[in-house]
Amino acid sequence: MEKGLNGGAMFFGEVKHTIDTKGRLVLPAKFRDGIRDGYVMTKGLDQCIFLFPMDEWRRMEEKLKTLPLTHKDARAFVRYFFSGACDGELDKQGRVRIPQNLTDYAKLDGSAVIIGVGTRMEIWSDSLWNDYTEDESLSYDNIAQQLSDLGI
Repeated sequence: MEKGLNGGAMFFGEVKHTIDTKGRLVLPAKFRDGIRDGYVMTKGLDQCIFLFPMDEWRRMEEKLKTLPLTHKDARAFVRYFFSGACDGELDKQGRVRIPQNLTDYAKLDGSAVIIGVGTRMEIWSDSLWNDYTEDESLSYDNIAQQLSDLGI
């Protein structure tokens, strides 16, 4: 695990693992150090699960607190994001337990792809990840060009 600019964990890479019958998923060793102090997982975007180290979760909470309560979309996003959340700790074998509501949401069926996305991990169903990465509209080159056009 690398350290990011803010001193927090920096996750990168892609690993496939199986999920046992109790909903436990072994995390790659290189990702474990970043969540030794616990984690929060919740419904992510694109039908994956977001897994945040506690320090990054707290930063995310602070950002979400600034959204206007009077804005319908802001309320909906915060409601959705927090209602699916659960906290946890790694067990001695380096596993996280994925609750049934998140397993159902992400359509996990015994195997998962764990990807590092900077300050968080994402947990994808193998089939949804394959569909996502094969989508022509998500071509890496096209995305890079669009971001470049925006000055990023």
